[in-house]
Amino acid sequence: QVQLVESGGGLVQPGGSLRLSCAASGFSFSWYTMNWYRQAPGKERELVAQIDNNNSTNYGDAVKGRFTISRDNDKFTVYLQMNSLKPEDTAVYYCNTERGTRSFWGQGTQVTVSS
Repeated sequence: QVQLVESGGGLVQPGGSLRLSCAASGFSFSWYTMNWYRQAPGKERELVAQIDNNNSTNYGDAVKGRFTISRDNDKFTVYLQMNSLKPEDTAVYYCNTERGTRSFWGQGTQVTVSS
């Protein structure tokens, strides 16, 4: 079965960096688009970044120029490099992939940006 496990969250000061990882299993990872979402308290979950099976990427407007999504198909892992972090980036970050009408999620990793 599809499993997604995020790691790499934590507390960072404004202007700092973090790299999130999502280890995937249970499916042919290299074939599928992988997504990072985030959800802040009291807000809806929003798409942060996505990368397709050709390594084409898309980013949410709030993170363009600061975040970079990448994937290592040999390691079944997708990454989110986050630079120039802001307090408004504070959220739980989720890894996601979809199969038709089915959506698969990891458990999430907390990112807190605060001085």
